[in-house]
Amino acid sequence: MTVARLGDRALFPLLEPRAYLNHAGVSPPSDPVRRAAQEAVDDFARRGGDAVGAALERRGRLRGRVAALLGAAPSDVALTSNTSAGIQAVALDFPWRRGDRVLLLDGEFPANVTPWQQAAGLFGLEVAFLPLAAFLRSDEEGLALLDAELARGVRLLAVSAVQFRSGLRMPIAAMAARCAAAGTQIFVDAVQAAGCVPIDVRGIDYLAAGAHKWLMGPLGAGFLYVRPERADALVPRTAGWLSHEDPVRFLSEGPGLVRYDRPIRRRADLVEGGGMPEAPLAGLLASLEILLALGVPAIAAHVGSYLDLLEPELVARGFRSLRSRRTEGRSGILSLEPPPGLGAAVLARELRGRGVACATPDGALRFAPHWPNHPAEIPEVLRAVDGALGRR
Repeated sequence: MTVARLGDRALFPLLEPRAYLNHAGVSPPSDPVRRAAQEAVDDFARRGGDAVGAALERRGRLRGRVAALLGAAPSDVALTSNTSAGIQAVALDFPWRRGDRVLLLDGEFPANVTPWQQAAGLFGLEVAFLPLAAFLRSDEEGLALLDAELARGVRLLAVSAVQFRSGLRMPIAAMAARCAAAGTQIFVDAVQAAGCVPIDVRGIDYLAAGAHKWLMGPLGAGFLYVRPERADALVPRTAGWLSHEDPVRFLSEGPGLVRYDRPIRRRADLVEGGGMPEAPLAGLLASLEILLALGVPAIAAHVGSYLDLLEPELVARGFRSLRSRRTEGRSGILSLEPPPGLGAAVLARELRGRGVACATPDGALRFAPHWPNHPAEIPEVLRAVDGALGRR
């Protein structure tokens, strides 16, 4: 059986691009992930409802692996279908008071903006924005602006751990500490971090991520972390029939047990109100086993070394790097603005035709390798870039 190794793509036999550098967009599932998802479907095909028990046991193991990834307890983890589902659950279930201020960042991916805007309309909240450009210049400048907003009163700050366009790794620990001192809660969108950047949820109130990027799982799975002391205050507006304590007893223990007054669980998993996407969740579990075995710190170092080699070559070709100059501000993303007169979309299309997969968020050219990428492919990437630039 093939074992996952840094720089080895043997577990991805179906992958067509010669250099796949779009893990910040959608990661291709490995063979173990594909098998796990298929086995979950096949189990239901064989046994129908009798497969539910195995599914529940698998969910328990998945909570444990997510908890290990985050430095949390399994009981503080809810399973979801994607990042947005986790954000929406907190935006709707948060114990808002009319007039509360929600602080967002101007330049964030819309998934971490729209749900808060919708909550503002529903609950009479005020939405304010911090300029992301300040953090791009320096942590000190960005944190000074954050301090000024916190002094005005903020109920909740929502921020991405890693910014989707620039790849900037945000100073989450410092932001969380400032929020705690000001009596503000902090929500972290970790979809561009989890699986490639080490995460510690100490000091974080809520965190959500989806499986299909750096976690290298299938589309349709994700998770939400809720700090235990915050769970009890949530208003279960998104609760469903499985959100109750002891919700399924009436299905197996006889008549007269259907009740509608069972209390809602006061844990993160109150948001798991109905049937779950069992195949994607099984695939996520398989991928987490690989990521945790390799070690996220080792993955981060591997990806960072790859980008350290690629970045200066692209800068020498006229690209302007958006990557942080500070090691602590770096992630698995290298984004660049193209040379004058060239568009990122055209370049990306040319690169795809030459076997290099990348992305173009908001006009930047984004390269995002992961653990299967090997530095030996960089010369091929550069030849493709030269060809796309029209060099001979």
